[in-house]
Amino acid sequence: MSIDAKLVKTLREKTGAGMMDCKKALQQSEGNIEGAVDYLRKSGIAKAEKKGTRVTKEGLIYSYIHAGGRLGVLLEINCETDFVAKTDGFTD
Repeated sequence: MSIDAKLVKTLREKTGAGMMDCKKALQQSEGNIEGAVDYLRKSGIAKAEKKGTRVTKEGLIYSYIHAGGRLGVLLEINCETDFVAKTDGFTD
């Protein structure tokens, strides 16, 4: 089944999913927008369940002590790989 680009655009605007994911969802639902939304929701839940069991053992620990020394914070931020932990986006 051929999927119209306008349908893909509509589904992307509605869900925020990627273009190829939207196209696949529309193919699975035979062009039905609501069926495609359900498909994306179910596939998203499946992806989240897979990622939910992953261990985040890399990361950084930050500390902050406010002037006067009466208030302090320890913050631990974790990720899956050391490559991510070393990026500027993660450390900022």
